[in-house]
Amino acid sequence: MNYLLLSSFILSFGTTYLLTPLWIRAAAGAGIVGRDMNKYDKPEVAEIGGIPVVAGFMAGVLAYIAISTFYLHQSQTLIFILAAALTVLSITVIGLVDDILRWKIGLKQWQKPLLTLPAALPIMAVNAGQSTMALPIIGRADLGILYPLLVIPIGITGAANGFNMLAGYNGLEAGLGVIILSTLGLVSWKTGSTWVTMLAFSMVFALLAFLRYNWHPAKVFPGDTMTYAVGALIASVAIFGNMERIALILFTPYFVELILKGRSRFRAESFGKPREDQSIGKPYSTV
Repeated sequence: MNYLLLSSFILSFGTTYLLTPLWIRAAAGAGIVGRDMNKYDKPEVAEIGGIPVVAGFMAGVLAYIAISTFYLHQSQTLIFILAAALTVLSITVIGLVDDILRWKIGLKQWQKPLLTLPAALPIMAVNAGQSTMALPIIGRADLGILYPLLVIPIGITGAANGFNMLAGYNGLEAGLGVIILSTLGLVSWKTGSTWVTMLAFSMVFALLAFLRYNWHPAKVFPGDTMTYAVGALIASVAIFGNMERIALILFTPYFVELILKGRSRFRAESFGKPREDQSIGKPYSTV
């Protein structure tokens, strides 16, 4: 089983590592670029880097499915893995549309949750009979039909859009994704849910490969294509592994960011003031 996981992780890393530079060149040639607002000279950087990340994630997941099904003859968790993959793919397409429309017309904040809501349908379907979840302070609670019909779509949509809030600095989004998913993956490994571990670490290794090109100075930006996918996967992993409480704790910085941006009526931006010596100053005098 360890070799099965390892093969998935290696394929995820290798696919993203090889595809990202190809995407950087293709994006630059097609004019899919944006300005790095945290650099003094505002260089143009390739956008929508989430495409090679999701491709790497899917390569690892499909390898796991193929080996489990055709070699090990294990298919008990196949429906759940496919549901998670479909959710990630669906929200990746939505993120891609968001990235493209943002250049054309710009999407309002209230429109984004509505766009991401349909991506929760696969997880809702396979979890229709599971209504128990772990909550902070309260502990385990049986929410009945409210769990698949209300909690799951709120969780998927909230995580996908919320994960995008802490963004703007080279390597920030991918780095936070590595931290959160690694934590959830290790917890699921300890509890024996190896297929949940596979989902988490397939994305972790894809993100690690992406960081090679997204680290300062970034050659590619992730875009909503990646942040939506990572956020939705975090929620999916938490739901399948019954780790909602841990996921909420890990999302504490995002709740703080929500409060801070709410104070400015979401007009504040997550950019610093770049200086000529390549350092970054504070954009605002107060928090």
